[in-house]
Amino acid sequence: MQIVEKISYSFSKSNSPSNTACDGETLAFKTVDCYGGNSVLGEMPIYTPGKANGASGPVFVAGAQPGDALAVDIFDISVGRCGFIHASSRSGPLRAVCEDRTKLVHVKDGAVEFNGISWNAKPMIGVIGVAPEDGAISSFLAGRHGGNMDSKLIAKGAKVYLPVRVPGALLQIGDLHASMGDGEVCGTGIEIAGLVTARVKLVKSAELHWPLTETSAGWHINAAGATVESAMTSAAHELARLLCKAWGWDATDAFMYLSVRGDAGINQCCVPCDNVQVVVRFSIPKEPGMPALIS
Repeated sequence: MQIVEKISYSFSKSNSPSNTACDGETLAFKTVDCYGGNSVLGEMPIYTPGKANGASGPVFVAGAQPGDALAVDIFDISVGRCGFIHASSRSGPLRAVCEDRTKLVHVKDGAVEFNGISWNAKPMIGVIGVAPEDGAISSFLAGRHGGNMDSKLIAKGAKVYLPVRVPGALLQIGDLHASMGDGEVCGTGIEIAGLVTARVKLVKSAELHWPLTETSAGWHINAAGATVESAMTSAAHELARLLCKAWGWDATDAFMYLSVRGDAGINQCCVPCDNVQVVVRFSIPKEPGMPALIS
């Protein structure tokens, strides 16, 4: 199995591929924590400007062309024994009453230890995406290409569909968390290094405007915007479009269905925070007998 370990700090078609994969190939992505790897040694992490949320890759997927979707099956996520949480007095809803603080957090026997309490670790991927059609996008940010979506549903067993915009897609994965709550209100989960085992699979000629996550229970569009309202509007439009295409409904029936069966969640809402946008997910369940939203 190929190991992907080159770290990139942006998504761009100008990034040279670190690996080349075939359609259907399984790879191991070796990741560092969002500050570059110090915490894996049990040392206090130090932030270097412009070096946040590094993602392993990019991986050139043979045969991927603009207009396709890249399906990434997350088979496993293992994390290290030490991570960290950082709170800043400059970002997030509690910034006015909090001081800058970084705390090391240990993971032992599958459990997180924090201030005398513990809970089961739930490893997830913060950054997963492909290159945009033009320019470069920091791995600190989310967008139509994916990137820093910070969805706690992007975990073992999930499948992430990404819109291919350049030949080879140029997949990158990083920014693991041992645990993270919806909203990630202080700007960090338990930031930690680890290893992601994932399979890449092409879905040819699959129109996709925003990343889509598939879990055993449902379908989840991830979208970003300057406000919750703008992000939700983008997510709702994309989910309704896919629903209408797959199920043969019109927009009004889709609108009504989303109101009674849809669920909205906030992946990332640590604002203000260095141009980071609000990231939401809008979800529907897998209804028995109804076709998949993408195939």
